[in-house]
Amino acid sequence: MPAVQEGIEWSTERKTTPGKLVFKVLRDDVLDLSEGSAVSMRVDGDNVFFGYVFRQNRSKDQIVTVTAYDQLRYLKNKDTRVYEGKTAAQLIKMIADDYALVSGTLEDTGYVIESRVEENTSLFEMIENALDLTLTNTGRIYVLYDDFGKLTLRSLESMYAGVPGAYLMIDEGTGENFDYTSSIDENTYNKIKLTYDNEESGHRDVFTAHDTENMKKWGILQYFETLQKGENGQAKADALLKLYNQKTRSLKISGAFGDNRVRAGSMVVICLELGDIRLKNWMLVEKCTHTYKEGEHWMDLTLRGGEFNG
Repeated sequence: MPAVQEGIEWSTERKTTPGKLVFKVLRDDVLDLSEGSAVSMRVDGDNVFFGYVFRQNRSKDQIVTVTAYDQLRYLKNKDTRVYEGKTAAQLIKMIADDYALVSGTLEDTGYVIESRVEENTSLFEMIENALDLTLTNTGRIYVLYDDFGKLTLRSLESMYAGVPGAYLMIDEGTGENFDYTSSIDENTYNKIKLTYDNEESGHRDVFTAHDTENMKKWGILQYFETLQKGENGQAKADALLKLYNQKTRSLKISGAFGDNRVRAGSMVVICLELGDIRLKNWMLVEKCTHTYKEGEHWMDLTLRGGEFNG
């Protein structure tokens, strides 16, 4: 229990980023802190963070600024992997076992990746590629995070903040400020074209899906991709159109009342008047930064959901 200055920050992101804890401690004769030391933080009885010290910055006034990361930091390691007939969850379990990482709940992702070669790629990218393949072929999003020292994979349906009848809601009264943007400039597609070089037939198979009304409204915005062996081309084209055939709307909320249950990947209810729309919907937290001070707890959120997918 070191002497910690107020202003602790705990931040998480949904993709390819480990959870991070930054805090300042007073250096004394008792504190034995070094790189690799384990750090845990509990707030009001909640297990919030467990990780390891990766960086220390010392100043003349004997204050040490410490940066600790959770287990996901080790997924930055690079490797080459060839695997066959595995789901994303099975891939994560294999990587965790090989790198001596502790696994917790890994929900069955269902979709089997027939074969894949990952050359000189970070473990994060390998996993995200598997999760992206699962998303584009099934339409389901899964969240990988560290749950107080255990690698955890859950579907969005398991990530609601709160319980039935008492879900967390953020509105004008609980969020200090927001920044809202709508666009069709990035990640919006109204025409999908997928191709596969069929070695058996000697022909190139083409799979398409499109929305005529949005093509008239926005012009043709085409997504193109080459399929891998074993993928269902038409099902993937339909799933991609459903995913991308809409405006990207991004929402950032700053200074919301803090809640330890909220992290990147959480689902929260947002109720705000945004000008062109009145939003009352579940939203997915893409980024989350908690700030803890004496008697205060705030959080900044970057969200998407429904049409919010920026």
